[in-house]
Amino acid sequence: MSTSVSNPNEEIVPTTIGGKVSDYLDQRLGTTSAAKKQLRKIFPDHWSFMLGEICLYSFIILLLSGIFLTLFFNPSMTDVTYNGSYTPLDGIKMSEAYASTMNISFDVRGGLLMRQIHHWAALVFVMGIMVHMLRIFFTGAFRKPRELNWLIGFTLFVLALLEGFAGYSLPDDLLSGTGLRIAQGVVLSIPIIGTYISYFLFGGLFPGHDFIPRLFTIHILLVPGLILGLITAHLILVFYQKHTQWAGPGRTNKNVVGLPLMPVYMAKAGGFFFVVFGFIALLGGLVSINPIWDYGPYTPVQITAGSQPDFYIGFLEGSLRMMPNVEWNFWGHTLSLNVMIPSLVVPGIIFTGLAIYPFFEAWVTGDKREHHILDRPRNMPTRTAIGVAGIVVYGVLWLNGGNDLIATHFNLSVETITWVDRVLFFVGPVFAFWLTRRICFGLQRRDRDKVLHGRESGIITRSPEGEFSEIHTPLPSGDLHKLTAHDVHRPLTLTDVTDANGVPAPNLRLAKLRARATRWYFGERVEKPTEEEYHQAISSGHH
Repeated sequence: MSTSVSNPNEEIVPTTIGGKVSDYLDQRLGTTSAAKKQLRKIFPDHWSFMLGEICLYSFIILLLSGIFLTLFFNPSMTDVTYNGSYTPLDGIKMSEAYASTMNISFDVRGGLLMRQIHHWAALVFVMGIMVHMLRIFFTGAFRKPRELNWLIGFTLFVLALLEGFAGYSLPDDLLSGTGLRIAQGVVLSIPIIGTYISYFLFGGLFPGHDFIPRLFTIHILLVPGLILGLITAHLILVFYQKHTQWAGPGRTNKNVVGLPLMPVYMAKAGGFFFVVFGFIALLGGLVSINPIWDYGPYTPVQITAGSQPDFYIGFLEGSLRMMPNVEWNFWGHTLSLNVMIPSLVVPGIIFTGLAIYPFFEAWVTGDKREHHILDRPRNMPTRTAIGVAGIVVYGVLWLNGGNDLIATHFNLSVETITWVDRVLFFVGPVFAFWLTRRICFGLQRRDRDKVLHGRESGIITRSPEGEFSEIHTPLPSGDLHKLTAHDVHRPLTLTDVTDANGVPAPNLRLAKLRARATRWYFGERVEKPTEEEYHQAISSGHH
């Protein structure tokens, strides 16, 4: 059936409602040409770029499952007597928040499945952000012009931690209440204003009756709204600044080699969404998580044995367990260093360093160019070593967060584990930094040898003099490009320190500090083969 007719001027006139609406908007807004241009936008194709999509898809699953749970959850601290389907708690007094969560789990059709899908999606969301940020860090995708997008991603990470902790605390079970009690202790450790903040948050003494309703509003409105806005801004910047890509033949800082958004990339992205959704649904249906009926309702005088938070808060738990019991008492006030340092100072240093690192590296290198080609981690040994050292810091804190479970499962002393982790917290990152740099330099030397001498073919020959040697196969041009496309950075030198009259240049101390930083950052390096060295290796028969 025809969907358009021709007028005397041979202009195509749509006859369907959709066609007429599209034609109306196009004549006034130019939507067709704009949409055609954007839908044909090219995106590079590499598996590592799918990590960010995992975050996006898991967030969509969180929104959908969260809407379902909101219909049945009652965020109230009013005491009720439970008479639901779970008979071991029959007749027990609990808050309406806990009772409604039990009702979702045992009396609402599909409720437990949706609860577990929601919880698993939250874990995948946070884990996806962490791995995605590591990919960006190690490949240098945060460099100009993407510093702002790095800060947006960092803020999303912090908000995801806050959102996860808020959702984890809403059921008002004994485990989540223990976490809230720890959070209140952290707030109280803030000098001078900590008590006031605690009273403001909890509406009086802990646990109060106002906190769960307030936390519910934050969890379903404030933080998700901020996350949604930041994700939108993040995607707009990715679209506007164009996507980064790996080095390869024909790939430069001025183009993008890949597949068009429509129809190829959208089809792949749509299929990947259902893969992520299916995986999370499978976890929600087969793997139990947060069985609140085993913990019971929260009472301030009890605590669960072997209580552990979700993995993304484990580093904070480990930091608190690692710190010795140190308090200062002066002028009638107590300064709880044993809580303030591990819960505020240490995470503050870690998160601040994570946020400002792109600007620190740009200051050290003095590189003001735009970068759209990714670094191989081995070609930036110091950056890679810093990242691995940070992972070790996080890993040690995270392991110490389960020191009690490690002790009971392996029949070890909790004190011994804690002291080992204290030592590793300081020694481990230093050793990891040194070892990672050594590995990176070794890989660079191996790449240099490949470029000059090719790959080992496995074919052994014997010369007339009796010497055995292996024939090396020259690398394809694509591999040569990948191994030699990077820049070799060199330390900055102090030039023009004084003018013609002998007056020192402004900011001389800062310039000297920057020069020392570049010597530390790039002082040791492996030079990549020059074109002369490559041709000399070929002509000398080293291949």
